[in-house]
Amino acid sequence: MRSGRSLAGMSLSRPVPWVSPVLYGAVLAAGVYAWLAGFGDTRPALFAGGLAALAGLDLLEARRHPEGTPRRQAAVLLGARIALFAAVAAADGSGLSRALFVLVPFTAYFAFGRTAAVVLAVACALSLAVAGAVADPRWYADPEQVSDLLMFSVGLVLAVAMAAVAVEERRARTELAASAARVAELSAAAERNRVARDIHDDLGHHLTAVVVLLEKAAAFRELDAATADRAVADAHGSARRALGDVRRSVRTLREEGGGSFNLADALAELVEGQADDGVAVALELAGDERGHDPAALRAVYRAAQEGITNARRHARATRVTVAATLGAAGAELVVSDDGRGFAPEREGYGLLGMRERVHLAGGRVDIGAAPGGGTRLTVTIPRRTAP
Repeated sequence: MRSGRSLAGMSLSRPVPWVSPVLYGAVLAAGVYAWLAGFGDTRPALFAGGLAALAGLDLLEARRHPEGTPRRQAAVLLGARIALFAAVAAADGSGLSRALFVLVPFTAYFAFGRTAAVVLAVACALSLAVAGAVADPRWYADPEQVSDLLMFSVGLVLAVAMAAVAVEERRARTELAASAARVAELSAAAERNRVARDIHDDLGHHLTAVVVLLEKAAAFRELDAATADRAVADAHGSARRALGDVRRSVRTLREEGGGSFNLADALAELVEGQADDGVAVALELAGDERGHDPAALRAVYRAAQEGITNARRHARATRVTVAATLGAAGAELVVSDDGRGFAPEREGYGLLGMRERVHLAGGRVDIGAAPGGGTRLTVTIPRRTAP
């Protein structure tokens, strides 16, 4: 939309601009032939000048209104075309120039819609019938004149049908382009959410560990230098693992599918990487992960990572158990701790991202109180065959 004009007041640009020039050329050829052969009463100057004026009018409209003609100007241009059609038909001895009037409903369809086009098509057919009756009251008894009227009516119907098809095709293309743009927008949003989850799960987990370890080092600096040094070393290890995870995430973004993933090794590395900061993390793994959907296995790993992070950061737990079971029915993860319990109103981005990830894998997440106190996180993902 240009110049701030409303689309409601604009006609559609003509999707089939070749129709008018082709018809002008056919009429010109027939008129010139009739003039040279001496058929009828052809006035070449008026005939050729009228066709040239029509071509110039089309060219002027296309240049001034490439995206659609305002309705008021479209009505003025339509009136001018009808007058020129009549002038050319009056100057044409061949009689073929009457075919120009099929452009009246054709042009009107794009400017004013289907109803106006149909009304004008009927008006054109009636006008030809009235003109024939004025010239010959018994025109209906002349097979040639009746045939001309029928052919003209068929041409009007075809013109309206062609315009309708062109308009619907243009509308379908516009809707398809809008749908494609919407799909691209949703895909971009989904990718942003995925990256946000990865950043939270990877960096959030390791940075939490680094913060806890550095706080421990600060607390034990004067009391137990060896413990403080070990905490700093563990913090360095967590930072290095965070850097490795960032590099893996970058590779995942660049490589389709993200490469192979082994849940058992990832969980073992996750648990082993938990420093001695007063929280004991135990791993229980049962079943065979072969044949499971890699997306489900990654979701289980991320859920375990988030469960451990929350137990350390929020629950003040001293013991965390990570139990993963991979069976024929699917994958199940249970992360339980002995901390102060779970408050639903404190659910943040981490749990939200975990729910989204598990949901995308076709599973569900349940969080509640663990037997004997603490929090119990359960993730269940039905089995789907790995692609």
